[in-house]
Amino acid sequence: MKKFLIITLFCIGFCFAADAQCPMCKTAVESGMEKGHTKGRGLNNGIMYLLATPYLAVATVGGIWYYKNKQAK
Repeated sequence: MKKFLIITLFCIGFCFAADAQCPMCKTAVESGMEKGHTKGRGLNNGIMYLLATPYLAVATVGGIWYYKNKQAK
């Protein structure tokens, strides 16, 4: 279980360090940021939250399932 937790935390940490924009969106946002706009950070954070949500849901369901089976044995 410790290995599963370590791998999950590593994946979540790596997920938030990545850039999640397509090349065209990234170009448009970067050109806007050069002009002083800060919408690019919010756009990237929103994409990362949407990306992380299914992984957290699967990890939660898997953890509950693991503990329920462990208690039954």
